[in-house]
Amino acid sequence: MNPKSISLEEKKLRPVVDHLNDLLANYHIHYQKLRGCHWNVRGNHFFTLHAKFEELYTNALTTIDELAERILTLGKSPYSTFRDYVEHAEIQEANTIGMNDIDMVKAIIDDLEALIAMQRDLLEITSEAEDEGTNDMINAFMQFNEKQNWMLRAFVNKA
Repeated sequence: MNPKSISLEEKKLRPVVDHLNDLLANYHIHYQKLRGCHWNVRGNHFFTLHAKFEELYTNALTTIDELAERILTLGKSPYSTFRDYVEHAEIQEANTIGMNDIDMVKAIIDDLEALIAMQRDLLEITSEAEDEGTNDMINAFMQFNEKQNWMLRAFVNKA
């Protein structure tokens, strides 16, 4: 795809695509952490958290696909190896085996806060590039993450 075919300038899009790829890498690490939490949650909150983690990883998987497709729309290739994800992500992997259920929630809260910060930075970059399509997409992702962050913080009384 040529960015000109959607009325965008390639030069302005370079930082957008770079940041989209970084966000993609972070979402992959976040997604895998959510899967681990879903598989390994134990304790009094099992039924609540098992379902919540599934909801969150399902959303993360959809987000990953939308990010990759947007990168392709802008004329570049998305990261597609675990090496790329680990190398470019700020979010760190976590071993969820034996992790306390509340600690799992706190780890996801930390991820969401990191993703929200990255998304806010990306909104500035997309605005400068006059890329309203990416801006709208990222804004929707951020709004979802903000709501989930609020809900999970309420769950652990972390106001």
